[in-house]
Amino acid sequence: MTIKSKIPNLFTMSNLGLGVLAIINMFHGEFYISALLILAAGLFDRFDGMLARRFNATSSIGKELDSLCDLISFGIAPAMLIWNIRLYDLGMIGTALTVVYAVSGAYRLARYNVTSFEGVYVGIPITLAGGIVSIISLYLLKYEINSTVIIAMVLFLAYSMVSTKIRLKKR
Repeated sequence: MTIKSKIPNLFTMSNLGLGVLAIINMFHGEFYISALLILAAGLFDRFDGMLARRFNATSSIGKELDSLCDLISFGIAPAMLIWNIRLYDLGMIGTALTVVYAVSGAYRLARYNVTSFEGVYVGIPITLAGGIVSIISLYLLKYEINSTVIIAMVLFLAYSMVSTKIRLKKR
């Protein structure tokens, strides 16, 4: 194996590292930094697959590794971020929403890994959902939004990840 063939997995691991750092920052109440780290992880995720194809370094382990890292960076980290910022105040409903979002992301990734990809995403990618949650969280740090709207947004994103009705062409 050449060094070039390891670069895509380095990007994937960087995605994971940023997701873990986002979670660590939440423990310190640094929610703004956490949201930015999740968005930065999205940039690494954007390029890992592209680099793998460019360097002819695609592999089954790379695909699985990408999904595991994505679950942390765009499933768990955003769910915990919005829980810390706003869903915590909703008690059991907020906790249930946090779990539903994370579980939906895990299911979406598992389904993606066992189906053949033909240039169209079935359901929105977890990276997109995690980015949206991070942007919403940044907004919530500055402005108040009605709890019903937040509940609807989280449920909509969870549904959008697992929906077979929503299809997005890969760019």
